[in-house]
Amino acid sequence: MGNLCFKERIFLSPCLDLQDRQDFNKLNEPELFLEMHRNTLVCLDEIQRLPNFFSVLRSDIDRKRHPGRFLILGSASRDMIRQSNETLAGRIAYVDLTPFLSFEVTRVDWRQHWIRGGFPNSLLSATDEDSFDWRMDFVRTFLERDIPSLGFFIPAPSMGRLWRLLAHYHGQPLNFHKLAESADLSVPTLKKYMSLLEQTYMIRILLPMEANLKKRLVKAPKMYLRDSGILHYLLDIETIDQLLSHGSNGASFEGYCIESILAAMPKWRPSYFRTSAGAEIDLVMQKGNECIVFEFKLSKAPKPSRGFHEIVKVLNPSACYVVAPVDAPFACNSTTTITPP
Repeated sequence: MGNLCFKERIFLSPCLDLQDRQDFNKLNEPELFLEMHRNTLVCLDEIQRLPNFFSVLRSDIDRKRHPGRFLILGSASRDMIRQSNETLAGRIAYVDLTPFLSFEVTRVDWRQHWIRGGFPNSLLSATDEDSFDWRMDFVRTFLERDIPSLGFFIPAPSMGRLWRLLAHYHGQPLNFHKLAESADLSVPTLKKYMSLLEQTYMIRILLPMEANLKKRLVKAPKMYLRDSGILHYLLDIETIDQLLSHGSNGASFEGYCIESILAAMPKWRPSYFRTSAGAEIDLVMQKGNECIVFEFKLSKAPKPSRGFHEIVKVLNPSACYVVAPVDAPFACNSTTTITPP
């Protein structure tokens, strides 16, 4: 088995879908099952349905330390499966599988990817209407089945109303008290619901940059829905023409670009920079002493604001980019490059 490539090993390995009763029952005697397949790759899908399995998994891993013995999949984040953090420390590596990103769908026009999002069934639907219907079913299934399966008993209508409300706050600094009042929730309950959406990769919280500068900075975090297609469904936007005429198109484009950049730069720390006077840079990526800044403009003739140039002088980044729907990258000046998404 050691000479087989990874894809061949997956094809020949036992793959258990723990939502399937027959597959679930195969782990009634987990030690026996793992002993039978000790020399093959074992794939376990929907692992969050069997959290107690991690104690058994730890013992089997320690019995034979060999990388790549298990491929563990699930719809929940690592924080949802607390046992994995407690019992598999030093024995497990995490890979976040996002919906398809812009640089992964070269055969699809980026505008179609932007309006439909990256979930395969949505992106590759025959029509925009079919794509919209798939996202409608996805949101309903997530609210009515996935959240309860993770052990959270939250009324689907309450979470659904909050999710739609968050779509209107996409790309804006968060005021939790104002948002809680609009959602008819207490602030602690609001934060609990938002934490659940963040841990299940539905929303992203972007923190403000921490800098010791002689400027008054906005300290509220910004919130983005991570998949643009889900955002557009919650805003009732079905076509690219409707999106371009919608008041949230700029914020949507900003969030769409941020997801691709963060996925392409996983070792960098993201934040945003905004002064109380309104000068802002949409995305700051930091790693050690290095800094790269990004601005997002939904315009064929983008022009960075005066505030952008003022902040660039203060931060002195190694590179500056303005991401816009242009046909090819070009230099805006000696320090800034205009680039397509």
